[in-house]
Amino acid sequence: MPENTPLAFARVAPDDFNVAGLDDEIRVDGLCGRLLLAMRDQLLARGDRSPGEVGELCRGADLFLREFVIAACGDNPFRLPPERVRQFAGHWYIINTLEPNAGELATTLAGITACYAVLADHGLVGPGLADAVTAAGAELPWYRQRIEEYWAISGDDYGRWRAACPLPMCRP
Repeated sequence: MPENTPLAFARVAPDDFNVAGLDDEIRVDGLCGRLLLAMRDQLLARGDRSPGEVGELCRGADLFLREFVIAACGDNPFRLPPERVRQFAGHWYIINTLEPNAGELATTLAGITACYAVLADHGLVGPGLADAVTAAGAELPWYRQRIEEYWAISGDDYGRWRAACPLPMCRP
């Protein structure tokens, strides 16, 4: 099936998203892209958001899932440790974005939250994980403060900033 064909939610097998090496990472990245296309189609079919809004949500979920969860951490998106959203938004996004800002991050977090709500609707993740993602996505004042503190780093302050929200040791 072509990579630009949405993955039917009914055919998603969470174990297919396990990452044990580079070959798996490439395969799971493709599966995740197809899953995001299915999410896009579902959100568009609901009719309560414009195509532009749906595109922004999917871009946010894409950045989180494909660049952080899969590429940086090697995690299975369906068995995500609940702290990953906070680590992403409070650290990884900030150091991996040319000009991190709270507005862009809020849009990205809305996409992550929408993604996990869709996955929960299809029974692919439990309500506990979806709720944890939603709660972490709502911590906007804390993320805004993290961004401001990042821009204010001077001298040896980076270690203190990093320790307040450490990234996981995802990859060996």
